Amino acid sequence: MKNFILLIIIILAGCSAKPYIVSYAEEFEGSGQNEVYVVSHGWHTGFVIPAPEIQRVMPELERRFGNTPYIEFGWGDKGFYQAKETTLGLTLRAIFWPTESVVHSVAVPQKVEEYFSNSEVAKLCLNDGELSALIGFISSSFYRDRSGNLLELQKGIYGDSKFYSGIGDFYLMNTCNRWTAKGLKSIGMDISPKLKLTAGSVMNYLTKANTALTIESTRTCKNGV
Repeated sequence: MKNFILLIIIILAGCSAKPYIVSYAEEFEGSGQNEVYVVSHGWHTGFVIPAPEIQRVMPELERRFGNTPYIEFGWGDKGFYQAKETTLGLTLRAIFWPTESVVHSVAVPQKVEEYFSNSEVAKLCLNDGELSALIGFISSSFYRDRSGNLLELQKGIYGDSKFYSGIGDFYLMNTCNRWTAKGLKSIGMDISPKLKLTAGSVMNYLTKANTALTIESTRTCKNGV
């Protein structure tokens, strides 16, 4: 009985865990001019955002990454994400014990499908309001000190990349993929983040959503980026 109560507490805590969903009043249309991507690396998902748009909101990223067309963002466990070698103990700790989070940011200097040719990529066509909501969600996932500065950590995993201290704790019911689902919910998509704990569950949802919206990965969003 005690274990059951503990499980319920963990699930409920996951429903209200940081980073919080950004409230967007409109239903997702999928017909905007801004190309945004969700990338799955097998176990982990993240967003690829037009760099100029998010750099206007977060000028620190412009100073760090300069003139790059896109930036990839992923949120996850601080110890597991930054580890040079993954161990069983590190994995179990990340899953079952609330741990600090980080945001992994990567400059994407070319077409997203080419840069992530070995990964699964889903394209979304966002209008300005949807893009603003997603950028707001991603921006709120970064930890800031009392002066409003980002806290830079070590070099990222691949390419021109950097880890930053994140907001919220990582654990079983608040994973990197649930973070991605929260971002999708923030732009008005009809998705339940609490049920999207794996990369496959997120990408399967997007496949169905894009099929319904007739969005193909090769299609250019209206007016391009």
